[in-house]
Amino acid sequence: MVAGVRAEWEQLRRVAVHRPGIEMFFGLLDPYAALYERAFSRYEARREHDCLTRTLREEFGVRVLHLKETVLDAADHDPAIRRRLVDWAHETVTIRGGRREVAEARRSMEQNADALDSLHFFTFLLLNPVLEVRSDHPRRGVDVRITGQEPLANLYFMRDQQAMTDCGLVVGRPAKRQRAREPGITRFLWGILGIPIAGTVQEPGTFEGGDFMPMGEFALVGTGDRTNRAGVCQFLGCTPGFDEIGVVHQPGHPLIPSDRPDPMVDMHLDTYFNVAGSGVVIGSEVLLKRARVDVYYRTDGGYEPSGETASLYDYIRAKGFSVIDLSILEQLSYAANVLCVRDGSILAVEGERVMQTVLLNLERKAAGDPQRYGQLLRHAEEDYRRIKDGGRFFPHKAEFSRHGIEVSALHLENLTGGYGGPHCMTCTLERG
Repeated sequence: MVAGVRAEWEQLRRVAVHRPGIEMFFGLLDPYAALYERAFSRYEARREHDCLTRTLREEFGVRVLHLKETVLDAADHDPAIRRRLVDWAHETVTIRGGRREVAEARRSMEQNADALDSLHFFTFLLLNPVLEVRSDHPRRGVDVRITGQEPLANLYFMRDQQAMTDCGLVVGRPAKRQRAREPGITRFLWGILGIPIAGTVQEPGTFEGGDFMPMGEFALVGTGDRTNRAGVCQFLGCTPGFDEIGVVHQPGHPLIPSDRPDPMVDMHLDTYFNVAGSGVVIGSEVLLKRARVDVYYRTDGGYEPSGETASLYDYIRAKGFSVIDLSILEQLSYAANVLCVRDGSILAVEGERVMQTVLLNLERKAAGDPQRYGQLLRHAEEDYRRIKDGGRFFPHKAEFSRHGIEVSALHLENLTGGYGGPHCMTCTLERG
């Protein structure tokens, strides 16, 4: 498969997605532990995801590849892929109990493999189950324990396990243990599709695709809570194919005490900065002006720091881009997490209901920790009153019209509860 991305505003051709399944149920048992922002309806989240993929296919002609369905179809048609899936699933399962009981359970699993469908084994990868084999009663079977095994509740955020560059795909390494197994599953998909791997980030590096933004002759790579310095160095070593790369340092939020930051409010570059067209970006100016950029240039030996630094706001303006500013509340409500489907055309979150749920969640946080979140809540409430009085909730902003940006708004009130929007939910494989 031809794959590659040079600029975020080029025509979107192919994306990979994952429709959330049973793993989301387990994530919603404890949203905070699953890295979700809040609780939400799994049923409605799946409906919203269907709407997102349908919009991409039917309105913009994007080829949408579904992770689970693509893997299962390949396994059902290729015995070698099926065998790899079965073996991997069996390796994933933890079996506890006496030596004899564990050995018998392993034998039973292998003997029954041919009778089980491929989805059975894919689900093992999603849930990472534990089988506890008990022999204290002759009629007692096995108990399945999920607690503590970290089902892949965030897998539907398909942006982060990797980044597609102009020279191939770089496999990432998530910073949080809840997401550590995700790149293994997505890499299985890339092998099926024949997508070339330019490199793989390894320990001690961490790297997530939401921190990468291709901008034509240059690219931006965010660093902070999710992508660390070692991860950036390894990414640059994969020769991503840009003459210049700006390394963006995650800014602390000015309305949260600096000695008690909350990195989740701007965890990735694409949560406070994004592309709307070849000359227009969207972002929170408050954060763009606080984010420092270190400039690297490509040389024969790789990328070397130039010693040049600037704020992300000044850096992007110097490149000739106009900036559509987002309020504090809009940025918290995933307004920056747009997906550019072609030059001057974006998919964005319909903001009003998301803002309401974000405010409710922020109220709960501020009630429990007013010193940390009180100022942020007051500012967000002021933003909401001002926006409501003006009658223009995001993305129905006059600035988009002035810059000639076409916006398709999607209702994603539930899906955004996992901490992300359309950009986070799609892995771009091909543009141009």
